[in-house]
Amino acid sequence: MMKSILALTGGTSLAIQALLSDSARRWRDAGLRVVGAVEVPSPDGSGHRLVDVATGGSYEIHQRLGSGSTSCSLCASGIVEACEDINRQILAGCDVVVLSKFGKLEAARSGLVQAFSAAVSEDIPILTAVAPTFADAWETFSGNLSAFAAPDPDAIEAWRLALRGSLAGTPTPDLRRIAGGLR
Repeated sequence: MMKSILALTGGTSLAIQALLSDSARRWRDAGLRVVGAVEVPSPDGSGHRLVDVATGGSYEIHQRLGSGSTSCSLCASGIVEACEDINRQILAGCDVVVLSKFGKLEAARSGLVQAFSAAVSEDIPILTAVAPTFADAWETFSGNLSAFAAPDPDAIEAWRLALRGSLAGTPTPDLRRIAGGLR
């Protein structure tokens, strides 16, 4: 059975995020209803932000702590806001979800984890990224629903074509039964 979640791993974050964004754009242009968010550098170079792939909305995910600070600069409120908006879009209906990554926050069951769970509960395929550091946590979280792939446009397109039925609105068979384990 084809895996309903494709997790890209093995490239730079910047390259993978660009590939996620390009995939979302191509799929939207092809008529698919795509929701989610990708990470992009902030215009001022001070960190990163999430950009909603459906609306273009932007969420600050880094806070400016000052040049001497050694604290984590992630801004939880921006990530929470993005996750809430993505959850609403998933529940309103979509064909595929693109989520920037499963990382440190998601491994701790925070960040975008509720968006991942909502997509699985609604039988919607997910394209995401997972850094090798979080591969074990990802496998525990996603169970047998996901496959890893190199950040390659051909691998992503092959996955999309293999899931064509679910991307056209036909649910992938056993996702609802398995989704309970993701919460």
